[in-house]
Amino acid sequence: MTPDIWMILAFAGLLIAGVPVAFSLALSGAVGIVLGLSPDMLATLGTNTYNSIAKYPLIAIPLFILTGLIFERAGVALRLVRFAQALIGPRHGGLALVAVLVCMIMGGMSGSGPADAAAVAMVMLPSMTKAGYPKPFSATLIAASASTAILIPPSVALILYSIVVPGVDLRALFAAGLFPGILAGLALLVPAMLVAKRYGWEGTPVDGAEKLTVRGTFREALPALFAPVLILGGLRSGLFTPTEAAVVAVAYGALVGLLLTKELSFRDLWELLGEAAIISGVVMLIIALAGIFAWAGTMLGTFRHLAEWIISLTDNGVLLLILVMLAVLVAGMLLDAISIYLIMMPILIPVMQHFEWNPVWFGILLAMNIAIGQFTPPVAVNLMVTTEVAKIRLEHTIGWALLFVVAMGCALALVAIFPSIALWLPTVLGYNV
Repeated sequence: MTPDIWMILAFAGLLIAGVPVAFSLALSGAVGIVLGLSPDMLATLGTNTYNSIAKYPLIAIPLFILTGLIFERAGVALRLVRFAQALIGPRHGGLALVAVLVCMIMGGMSGSGPADAAAVAMVMLPSMTKAGYPKPFSATLIAASASTAILIPPSVALILYSIVVPGVDLRALFAAGLFPGILAGLALLVPAMLVAKRYGWEGTPVDGAEKLTVRGTFREALPALFAPVLILGGLRSGLFTPTEAAVVAVAYGALVGLLLTKELSFRDLWELLGEAAIISGVVMLIIALAGIFAWAGTMLGTFRHLAEWIISLTDNGVLLLILVMLAVLVAGMLLDAISIYLIMMPILIPVMQHFEWNPVWFGILLAMNIAIGQFTPPVAVNLMVTTEVAKIRLEHTIGWALLFVVAMGCALALVAIFPSIALWLPTVLGYNV
């Protein structure tokens, strides 16, 4: 067998053995270097890991992670829930609608699905359980709705995609993700409302919400509602770059928590800095060690060979797109978004260029596919978070997860068939698509 095949087999074997993705990438890359190049080339490991993370746009990732943690601790989710519940009122499926809407708004602050899932689940699950919703349904709905954070700007996954794929404007990606993200949320809402009506689950106000008016709750939720406007408005006006937007988001979240909601102290802020550093360290470690795998795969021609093999499967671009989407869906069920982009994009970029797929549109399709994987067992990172909050087993949610997979799959199909759903807004805004 050739060295590049040994490298792929080593990576697969290490994953099956339970080795973390970051170290699987590094070790299999080292295998490829030793067998295909020269043991002396192991001296490049340090340079490759450094070059992988020495990129200015990557600064936005830890900052948006910190933003999500700050808004979660500042009590923003509770205020959004109270406003949405006062606006919608008690009705069949009312709390399901609230959960979806709040997850989508929270996604416009942090860009992280697991963070949104945790924040909303802690607020919504007790109320939904009290209103008669089964815990497996509630946990799955929140996990699926939180996955829209990967689409609705700012999105950590889209930031990484813009770095991996050369020539893609991050502002165009952010704009392109907005309508597909809303469409995905609506797609989840339809079966949720139908099921709630079928079983007679009636949304009841959260504690004390009977005494709250729309005006009063809107005033409390206004700082949270203004956050996406600030971020996206600043990007559109050119006031700051996407990386600078992350700094603005952190500063704004800290001011909201310290001065407006007053649920955040300087001691909390210090703890959140440490928590964000730990999470960011894991992300950056994956990116850094993936540089070894990427360099080895490029030097050995592994990615080129795999891309040529994929292209040779069929001349039908539509059929091949379906096969790619299925492969990404399976990968999303097992790996996180960052790992998928780092592993698969070196292979998919030549395929994308061969069939002349729009890179912005293709990036949104990948993000929607990965979003589905975030609540699809066996891994389902969002679902792991919500089931932990709900104190239920993951297997209890499989039936509901399949229902929402079909729903979001329909939204994915619409964006694939009608690319203008994603490309209309960035085109109107004058971004390069």
